[in-house]
Amino acid sequence: MTQVLEPKPALDKLKNKKIIFVVGGPGSGKGTQCERIVQQYGFTHLSTGDLLREAVQSKSERGEQLNALMKEGKLVPMEVVLELLRDNMIAKADGSKGFLIDGYPREVPQAKKFEEMIAVCNLVLYVKASDATMTKRLLHRGQTSGRVDDNEETIKNRLKTFHDQTFPVLDLYEKQGKLAEVNSELAPDDVFIEVRGALDKLA
Repeated sequence: MTQVLEPKPALDKLKNKKIIFVVGGPGSGKGTQCERIVQQYGFTHLSTGDLLREAVQSKSERGEQLNALMKEGKLVPMEVVLELLRDNMIAKADGSKGFLIDGYPREVPQAKKFEEMIAVCNLVLYVKASDATMTKRLLHRGQTSGRVDDNEETIKNRLKTFHDQTFPVLDLYEKQGKLAEVNSELAPDDVFIEVRGALDKLA
């Protein structure tokens, strides 16, 4: 489970692909923007949460190991998440213009390890909303979906974790001139105008 990732020749497939880290707090609306980027730009959206769930459901050896870790409340090792991302990126590279990496990196060491073992990130898209807006959206979602992690106390903790862990990542990429911030307080269509402005500069 904690084997060291070795660079593979297959990573050559990713050389000319644009790679965008999509960062935003819970309730920021980044999922909506990812869907629109996929539709308009032909990117592939990879969510680390979805990849982990799919691996567990696959009942593969790796899936069973992940399931055991999660049941014990343990964190999935960074190398395993990177392996899932790498394998999916290579598998989908031929039909993709680029990749939206959603939910990763959450911390600076994760960002550095991704670039060391997979590919260099071209852009970090920060879908920014105030804590008040994100809380309001999540509470509304909790009322309609019944999600247990969408209550006020849990939301407060999730937002604190997001800020503590992710702001150093944003700072890292801002210093590299790779950070694009979009205002998620706006209506979704207006947010996407800002998103397009950032992505069109990559062309």
